[in-house]
Amino acid sequence: MRKLFTHSAALLLLASSGAAAAEGRLLATGGATNVEGAAGGGLVPWAVISAYTEDDEIGGTVAVSRAQVDDYRLDVTAASFSFRNRLEVSVASQIFNLENLGTELRQQVFGLKYRVAGDLIYGQLPQISAGVQYKRNTRYDLPSAVGSQRDSDWDAYIAASRVWLAGPFDRTWLANVTVRATRANQFGLLGYGGDLNDSRKLQVEAATGMFINRALAVGVEYRQKPDNLGFAEEEDAMSAFVAWFPSKNVALVGAFLDLGSIAGARSQTGYYLSLQASF
Repeated sequence: MRKLFTHSAALLLLASSGAAAAEGRLLATGGATNVEGAAGGGLVPWAVISAYTEDDEIGGTVAVSRAQVDDYRLDVTAASFSFRNRLEVSVASQIFNLENLGTELRQQVFGLKYRVAGDLIYGQLPQISAGVQYKRNTRYDLPSAVGSQRDSDWDAYIAASRVWLAGPFDRTWLANVTVRATRANQFGLLGYGGDLNDSRKLQVEAATGMFINRALAVGVEYRQKPDNLGFAEEEDAMSAFVAWFPSKNVALVGAFLDLGSIAGARSQTGYYLSLQASF
């Protein structure tokens, strides 16, 4: 992981030395990078499109993230490209370390997100985006042994995001609601479908945040997850985050995580850190 952050720091310097992707969009309106590579928060993809591209521009992001809870660790490297503030293409590589078992699971995530209507700040409609994620588990022996039905699958979601520039307490506020169709077990790291359920279910994900100042935001996220495997209950995930946007080129997110029960290990809490460069 040290190498990942070293490489990321070099990318940050490169991005900062170049021209910013766009001057028109407000700071932080590109969001951060979630654990599946899409623009949003740490847990939830939002309706925002990554980077700061305007209607005639192309941009992108690179990010490294780590989630550490009591018995597990997730390391993520991700990248995205955005086109004309309309289309986002993303990819993420996940390594899930089962520290007590001395092994790891790996997954690749490929995503598309399209802004279909509305605007994040202006007009009657919130920004509404539709997305799809194709996920492929590349270490499938353990998921198969605990009842997973397949090693790859797709999720589809619709997200709506809105920013209020003069909200309560004279602060800028953001809210997001995402509805996802999925049968992923633990984000797909334990495969897809199970002995209890093998159909996609609609799951609700949400986020809200307040900007302390133009560069610093605090907030919470919630992600509902299906419970498909009989060997262990799967619980919903929550986080409380602090996000810092010192410029349009850099974003740093830290969060407290509560992932509930994971593969029989109960009350998995810990931290999340993410570093993103935009260009």
